[in-house]
Amino acid sequence: MAGDQQGSFDLVFIDADKANYPTYLERSLTLLREGGLAVFDNVLWSGRVLEANPDSADTRAIQRLNQALKADERVDYSLVPIGDGMSLCRKR
Repeated sequence: MAGDQQGSFDLVFIDADKANYPTYLERSLTLLREGGLAVFDNVLWSGRVLEANPDSADTRAIQRLNQALKADERVDYSLVPIGDGMSLCRKR
């Protein structure tokens, strides 16, 4: 995906299959320059991310993404609770 474009993007917007959101995080960090922004859509998933034991693989993937963003020292992270939620991740 990145090829010779590593570190050349200012913005990456992800609104794709939720099961691969954790993978898209890693790939977007490869593409972004320092200070670039990755935006993930639907990170509140209609409130389902609060379920303790979700049945849905998509819900579990979004939960993993949210936990990964919170702990990832490569990004500054903010969750915007508007609509279905967006995560804004600034690459350090």
